Amino acid sequence: MTIFASLADLAAAVGTELGTSEWHVVDQKRVDLFAEATGDHQWIHVDPERAKDGPFGTTIAHGYLTLSLIPVLAKECYGVEGVRMAVNYGSDKVRFPAPVPVGSSVRATAELVSATEVPGGLQAVVRFTISGKDGGKPHCVADTITRFYA
Repeated sequence: MTIFASLADLAAAVGTELGTSEWHVVDQKRVDLFAEATGDHQWIHVDPERAKDGPFGTTIAHGYLTLSLIPVLAKECYGVEGVRMAVNYGSDKVRFPAPVPVGSSVRATAELVSATEVPGGLQAVVRFTISGKDGGKPHCVADTITRFYA
C-alpha cells in the first residue's frame, strides 16, 4: 500500500503501480445481496443448483458486483493524506474479461494513469485490475476517476 503525503505527491506518481489489495472472498451471500439490491436475479448468479449445469459450472458474481468492490479494494492499495474529500467522478473503459466464480478470492492492483488539476483539487484516473488466485484473465479492468479536494 502506498500512502501519499499530499496531492502533489500523488500527481508525481503518474505511471506507477500504487499497490495491491488483500484477497477478498466473493461468496454466495454477497452475490445474493447484490441481486436483491439491483433486481438482477439471473440464475447464473443466484441459483447454485441450476448453475451447476450452466456454462461456468457454478454461480458467478455479477460483473457490476465485481466493479463495486473497487472502493474497498482501493483503500488497501493507496491513500492520500491531507484530503478533505474524495468524490467518485465515474469510470472509463470498464471490462469483465473473465467471470468470478462464487467462492473464489479476488484482489486488485492499482496503477495511476493520470492526474490533472481541477478547481480546488486533483482528478486522478486509476486503473484497477481485479484478478483471482487462479491466475488467467483478470475479472475486471476499470479506469476509475476520483476527484480529491484538499
